[in-house]
Amino acid sequence: MIYHLLYPLHETFSYFNVFRYITFRTIYATVTALVICFVVGPWLIKKLQSLQIDQPIRDDGPNTHLAKKGTPTMGGLLIIFSVVISTLLWANLTVDYVWLVITVIIGFGIIGFMDDYKKLTSQSSRGISGKTRLAAEILIALFVSIILYIKPGFTSMVTIPFFKTVLPDLKWGYILLSTFIIVGTANAVNLTDGLDGLAIGPTITCFMTYLLFAYFAGNIKIAGYLQIPYVAGTGELAILCGATVGAGLGFLWYNTYPAQVFMGDVGSLSLGGALGTLAILTKQEILLAIVGGIFVLETISVIFQVGWFKMSNGRRIFRMAPIHHHFELKGWAEPKVIVRFWIISILLALVAISTLKLR
Repeated sequence: MIYHLLYPLHETFSYFNVFRYITFRTIYATVTALVICFVVGPWLIKKLQSLQIDQPIRDDGPNTHLAKKGTPTMGGLLIIFSVVISTLLWANLTVDYVWLVITVIIGFGIIGFMDDYKKLTSQSSRGISGKTRLAAEILIALFVSIILYIKPGFTSMVTIPFFKTVLPDLKWGYILLSTFIIVGTANAVNLTDGLDGLAIGPTITCFMTYLLFAYFAGNIKIAGYLQIPYVAGTGELAILCGATVGAGLGFLWYNTYPAQVFMGDVGSLSLGGALGTLAILTKQEILLAIVGGIFVLETISVIFQVGWFKMSNGRRIFRMAPIHHHFELKGWAEPKVIVRFWIISILLALVAISTLKLR
């Protein structure tokens, strides 16, 4: 809204021309989201506490987590509010890609809210049924995927890291791939959200990385130089990424160990869904497996644990899954697990960025 209100004034006052630049608006979208979190955060935490919206603790989780009982959840509402408001203020709202990501954020946020609400009302760590939740996620992801597939100018070719000339065209199969990426990423982030600040740290790193990818893909000269697909309009997604980074940092202020508030499914599903959508829009779909390597590791640990448990009549690969609990039970302090996962996430992001030249 600020962009649409002030940029037209550049014809009269030249200094308003600064609102033309994506870099300028990205910086202030980040700052705006951060400030919103600092202003609204304390009020929201007190409100959640007064409503006794406490995070149910897993019965089979580490004993150290019993101390977390009574900590409010649904803090992801703060992230969604900050991201959406900041994006609406600073982005060019005529770019439909911005609205697609906002749709995913709100849609997956509603699913997460319903899941959190069910957990609270039943005072159990189990929310709505897995089939119901998955069906709702697929419905939203499928809607976005079909919109992109039929959109003029958007290609169904997939970018393969390290190979600049290998661009397989999946045709209608791209709808299935993009749906899988959006839903898979949402649930991968959700699985990672088990320790104070564990999920939001890599999430911030991932959105910072895709901020660069969005800016590069939306700039025809940079895209040509790096030999990556040019997608007109994706530059505006850098502003949304910046808003998410700012909101993530603001939320981390309250979520860092020991947490004053938990993200809840409302936050993890919306952030994961948005991240998967960004990977598709910037045509860096496969690279998400490297950028979000922590989320991939957490998901694989659960798949292997459950699969081996069923095949081996009760034997386990890890002491507990997701894998961050395995390290806890090995005696690592919670902050040590969190910070080391953050470090790995940053290293993976650097590797992913380097692939833009390793082609």
